[in-house]
Amino acid sequence: MLAHVVAAVRQLPDKQSATDLMPTRLLKQHVDVFAPFLTALFNRSLSLGVVPTVFKAAYITPRLKKPDLDPSDVKSFRPISNLTVLSKVLEHLVARQLLDHVRVHKLLPSLQSAYRAQHSTETAVLKVLSDILTAADRSDLSMLTLLDLSAAFDTVDHPILLRRLMTSHGVNGVVHMWISSYLANRTQYVCCPGSRSTPLPVLCGVPQGSVLGSDALSFIHSGSGTAGRIL
Repeated sequence: MLAHVVAAVRQLPDKQSATDLMPTRLLKQHVDVFAPFLTALFNRSLSLGVVPTVFKAAYITPRLKKPDLDPSDVKSFRPISNLTVLSKVLEHLVARQLLDHVRVHKLLPSLQSAYRAQHSTETAVLKVLSDILTAADRSDLSMLTLLDLSAAFDTVDHPILLRRLMTSHGVNGVVHMWISSYLANRTQYVCCPGSRSTPLPVLCGVPQGSVLGSDALSFIHSGSGTAGRIL
C-alpha cells in the first residue's frame, strides 16, 4: 500500500483545490515523509468502510464556456467541481482495484466502449458499421436503435448503483460499505470572487470532479446498456 500511495502522489498534477492546506508541489516533493501517515489514514478508511467527511465536500467554480457568451446568463457557464487532492489520491487507489476486479472477472459487456482503455466512440461506430455491412452482405434488413440520455451520469440513482455493484459485480462487505459512504452525505457549494453559497447535499449522480466517479463508477454504470444495437 505504501508504494502505491507514493506512486499515486507523484502522478498528481501540480494544481490543487482552494481547500487544500498544503500546495500539491510540496506534497509531491516530500511524499516520502507524508506517505506513511497517508497510508495509515487510507487503510483506516478502507478497513472501517468510511470516507472522511472532508473528502466529500466539493466547491463549484463557474467558468464561461466561451469568452463571447453573456455572463449574466447562467447557461453561459460550465460548473467546475473541485475536491481535495488527498481525496483524489484515495479515490485513485480504490478505482484501480475496482477496475482490476471487473476486468479480471469479466463482469462487463465485451462490446462496451465507454470508459475503457483503447476504446472510444470510434471503436463503437466501427463495430456498428461492421455489423451493418455484414448484414448487407447477407441481404438482411438492418435497423439501428439509439438511446441518448441527457445528463445521464448526473442523475444516477445511488441505491440502484449500489444494488448493481452488489448483485452484478460481487462488490459487498466492507468494500460496499465504503462505496456507500463515498456516495452518502456529499455536499457542494459555489464559489465566486468574494462570496460562496450555502453548501447543499448531492442526492444523485456520480461525484463530479472525482477520480472514482469519473472512472470506475461511470465505467461500471455504463455497462448497464449499450449506445446502439443492430436488430
